[in-house]
Amino acid sequence: MILNAIWVAFILIGFVVALVRLAQGDVAIFTTVLTGLFDTAKTGFDISLGLVGVMSLWLGIMKIGEQAGMIKLFARGLDPLFRRLFPDIPRGHPAGGSIVMNFSANMLGLDNAATPLGLKAMRELQEVNPVKDVASNPMIMFLVLNTAGITLIPTSVIAIRQAIAAEQGLTGFNGADIFLPTLIGTFISFTAGLVAVAWVQRIRLLQWPIVLFFAGFAGLMALLYLGLRGLPPAELAQAIGLLGSGVIFGVIVLFVAVGALRRINVYEAFVDGAKEGFGVAIQIVPYLIAILVAISVFRSTGCMDYVVGAIGAVVVALGLNADFVPALPVGLMKTLSGSGARGLMVDVMKAYGVDSFQGKLAAIIQGSTETTFYVLAVYFGSVNIRKTRYALSCGLFADFVGLVGAILVGYAFYH
Repeated sequence: MILNAIWVAFILIGFVVALVRLAQGDVAIFTTVLTGLFDTAKTGFDISLGLVGVMSLWLGIMKIGEQAGMIKLFARGLDPLFRRLFPDIPRGHPAGGSIVMNFSANMLGLDNAATPLGLKAMRELQEVNPVKDVASNPMIMFLVLNTAGITLIPTSVIAIRQAIAAEQGLTGFNGADIFLPTLIGTFISFTAGLVAVAWVQRIRLLQWPIVLFFAGFAGLMALLYLGLRGLPPAELAQAIGLLGSGVIFGVIVLFVAVGALRRINVYEAFVDGAKEGFGVAIQIVPYLIAILVAISVFRSTGCMDYVVGAIGAVVVALGLNADFVPALPVGLMKTLSGSGARGLMVDVMKAYGVDSFQGKLAAIIQGSTETTFYVLAVYFGSVNIRKTRYALSCGLFADFVGLVGAILVGYAFYH
């Protein structure tokens, strides 16, 4: 299993690098590594524990939608597209509706909603999985598209940029000016992931529902850009918040209202669904801690710094422009740790300026890439999948193309 090989490699490489640093006089290196291990284990548990309430909430809401028939309705509406992308999912299966809900939450940047909905989709995909410990084709397609998922509005990145601009004394700064480049970057990553999995699964992409989806999304990007580009930063933040929270709360109200109209015991349905949330959140604890521990060793021993330094040296040796290198650690770290990448993004913005090319590029990369290792560990762990097949390789391919695409978009817009 490729995750096993990467887990072992992170720890062994980290150990070798730590020995080299010890030989160079860094006597505190092993203390630093152990502190990182213990802190990371606690962080993994805290993340899982924090998911209990959110999981219970969203699985309860989804149970209402399921009994009210709304999940099947959503799945039926996207059936022409899903039959092409997920041919192994039976028509009308509730997994289709859960996937739609997860993608919608991801596009709106609502991580607290997207994760429980994604775990719900995985459990439903497991129901139609013929080999329970091996990732099925629909699971792999879902997870790769999830890790390369489209984010319409990078809300948290915009908020961080605005806050740092205030610290740096910038007046009239628009933290959302990276909105369109980020949207293009995430679309490149999504397309790369889709093409990679479709190639392996022999899915023909030039079919009218898929072409129509891409055309519709391009139109939506244009409408969002035209509608939001002229707003001042404060009003833009309000509009973004209203759009995201309004859509999600509207879905909740729709589920409850339809359930009540159909004389379903909505309260009992919610409680039944919420009971599943606790079990799912607890089940992912060992998988999450395992991947975070390996990442911690790789980071705390300085391996990431060596990788970035090597890439920078190669770029300079080839005579290429190296202005993007300071922002590169954000993209490399994002596949491993979302919070780590966020911290690196802030460091770049503070070191070079939030309105600099490097600061803008770091924001674009942060907003258009995803935590692949985290997503695969949590989602596969929630249904006890041990053989992930080509999921990680396709996910990392999408990350690589997305990172290169984000850098090229950054150069096209700001350099």
